[in-house]
Amino acid sequence: MKAVSILEAGCVGIVDLAEPTMRPDEVLIEVKYIGLCGSDLNTYRGSSPMVTYPRVPGHEIAGIILDKGVDVPGHLLLGDRVTLKPYTECGHCPACRAGRTNCCQFNETLGVQREGALTARISVPYRQVYASKTLSLQELALVEPMSVGYHAANRAQISETDTVLIIGCGTIGLGAISAAARKGARVIVSDIDDGKLEIARRFGAQHTINSLKEDVLAVIANLTDGEGVQVAIEAVGLPATYEMAVEAACYAGRVVYIGYAKKPVSYDSTNFVRKELDVRGSRNALHEFPAVIHMIESHMFPFEELITRVYPFEEAGQALADWNDAPGKFTKILIEL
Repeated sequence: MKAVSILEAGCVGIVDLAEPTMRPDEVLIEVKYIGLCGSDLNTYRGSSPMVTYPRVPGHEIAGIILDKGVDVPGHLLLGDRVTLKPYTECGHCPACRAGRTNCCQFNETLGVQREGALTARISVPYRQVYASKTLSLQELALVEPMSVGYHAANRAQISETDTVLIIGCGTIGLGAISAAARKGARVIVSDIDDGKLEIARRFGAQHTINSLKEDVLAVIANLTDGEGVQVAIEAVGLPATYEMAVEAACYAGRVVYIGYAKKPVSYDSTNFVRKELDVRGSRNALHEFPAVIHMIESHMFPFEELITRVYPFEEAGQALADWNDAPGKFTKILIEL
């Protein structure tokens, strides 16, 4: 069967893979859509330290169940539209023992540390699979990245009494924005793109700040009577925004980092101690998939607006090249198989 493979940095080709084998506890999925993630773009750029080449990308998956093993329970049926959790868990590392399998020490995510799903069919354990009779296949392809943002909101323990700053309006940032709004928080969003800030408003942001035009910390001070926000979530991955999150947080506030900073970050460490901040990382998603599926099913926000463009399978390489050349023009790219 055919698959898209990133052969080396900047070089994408169509390759042949063997058909997947299905174990008794697995389902065979016909892949219909793959969402491209920032990790796929980093693989294309040659900037991901977790990837070796060649690599089949793809972990934001929507498909249909073609077959299932004898140990798969009855709630998953042939023909069901599904998405899946693309991470592995070892079951014995400190994170797994603590029940936080999303940050398993030995995790291998599809399309990153192991071959991904940008191919015709894949076989996966049924426990990783989530079905919806309501969502379209394109909507199901949005569930994983939205769940990553939702997990960050859960890591921040957001409640209706919080004022939250979310830095970055990519798909994962929008997942955090929609989750914070769903939890009843007052949501402030910062980005450098007015178009993405407009989308953020439609996903629940009450205040938006273009950081190229305004001083984010000054606006935050004005909106919070000089106190700062209870929660700052960083979804960009730049040293400047890492520092901004700490500066924006109030005393006894929480800071959550989703983005990977590509360079070392320098802090005034007195802020950590004087403010007694809770500073937390947020990786992948844990139990958020059902909540996100329910949120999209309820049409709480215009999730279809996240999809900037759909490319056919044969043009996946062109999709990565276009995104690389103009990253600000895209929120979510889907590849249709």
